[in-house]
Amino acid sequence: MEILIVVDVQNDFLEGGALEVRGGSRIIPVVNSLIERFSHVIYTQDWHPAGHKSFASSHRGKAVGDFIRLGTIDQYLWPDHCIQGSFGAKFHDKLLFRAGAKVFQKGMNENIDSYSAFYDNLRLQSTGLTDYLRTNGYRRIHICGLATDYCVKYSVLDALSDGFETVLITDGTAAVNVDPDDYNRALNAMQAAGAMLITSNQLL
Repeated sequence: MEILIVVDVQNDFLEGGALEVRGGSRIIPVVNSLIERFSHVIYTQDWHPAGHKSFASSHRGKAVGDFIRLGTIDQYLWPDHCIQGSFGAKFHDKLLFRAGAKVFQKGMNENIDSYSAFYDNLRLQSTGLTDYLRTNGYRRIHICGLATDYCVKYSVLDALSDGFETVLITDGTAAVNVDPDDYNRALNAMQAAGAMLITSNQLL
C-alpha cells in the first residue's frame, strides 16, 4: 500500500512565521491536490516545548545561526518556533486536513531537536511512525511539505534507512536555504540515498 506524508505545513514555517520558509505558501495548492489524490494521508507537526534547547533564546549570548554542542552533535540555533499550543504550531488554515488522519508530533523533548518525522536527531527516540507504517502494511511512501533541506530531507533519509520505498514530490516542498544552495544539496542527498524524485504531475 501507498501513503502520503505531509511534513510540517505549519504557520511558523510559512510567510510571516517565526521560521519563515520563503515562498512556502506556494506549495499549499500542490500539497492539497496530493492529499485529494491519496486514500491514505498522515501529517507531521513540529511540537516544541517553550525553552527548547534548539532555540537561540535558550542560550545566553547566542544568536540565531550560531552552533552549540547538543548531546553528541552540533546544533544550529533557530528562532523560537512551533511552541506547543501556539498559533505558530498550528497547521496552516489553507492546508486541507483529512478528517480522522493521524498526526505524528516531534521535537517534544526539550534537550534534543527532531527534524525527521521518524526519529530525533540523536536517534534516541522514535515517533512511532515506522511501527505504524509497518503494522498497517505501507511499503511505499510519498513525502511533501516543509522544509526540503531539514525536516523533509531527514524524514526521507530515515524512511529509506528503515526500508521504505520513498518518493519525494519536489514541487510540494520548499527550502529554508540557510545557505543558498541547500535546496539542491538536499535533493542530491536524498536521491543519492535512493529516493525517487518526481513532480506532482508525474504522479501515477
